[in-house]
Amino acid sequence: MPPPRSERVSLPGPAGALQALIETPQAEAGTPRAFPAFGVVCHPHPLYGGNMDHKVVHTLARAFGERGAPTIRFNFRGVSASEGSYDEGRGETEDALAVIAWGRGRWPGAALWLGGFSFGGAVAVLAAAAAHPARVVLVAPGVTKIDVTHADPPRCPWLIVQGDADDVVPADFVLRWVRTLEPAPQVALLAGAGHYFHGRITDLKDAVLRFMPA
Repeated sequence: MPPPRSERVSLPGPAGALQALIETPQAEAGTPRAFPAFGVVCHPHPLYGGNMDHKVVHTLARAFGERGAPTIRFNFRGVSASEGSYDEGRGETEDALAVIAWGRGRWPGAALWLGGFSFGGAVAVLAAAAAHPARVVLVAPGVTKIDVTHADPPRCPWLIVQGDADDVVPADFVLRWVRTLEPAPQVALLAGAGHYFHGRITDLKDAVLRFMPA
């Protein structure tokens, strides 16, 4: 499969411009309105070096792309060239919804695949309640950092990929949260994997690809 066509853009956000990267599968690059779905992927914590170029965010985007969807990665407010400042998950959820709205304008009629890693996974949970995605993929969602207990769980097929050796977002905490949810997600628990999936990126990607529609 050829690499996707990359396009660096500035998207309108509620606190100012948001830096973003659009990756479009080459086979469909000339027909942007023909895609059945597009992806949006949210990055880890802005105050701890999280950004759209993180390897887990990149892996999620590439997995969506391999299933035929153009994907938007973006920097939350206050990260790199994105305007605004950190807002403890509230404003970042608004950022995600603004990016989703822009994507729906670019690919009208396409379903939304929403993904997120760590802090971005918790933001994706909050955004899903308003965005009504067709698929959700969360990787080690930061539910220990952002309270998501008040949010309705996604009303679509959804997946959590979690390492059982995660020392940032402990697997036991995530699994206790999952047991309270209806509809419940599928869970791919990777034995021995830590929070950043060092040495396990291929296993992470394979779990996502198995979940996504072919």
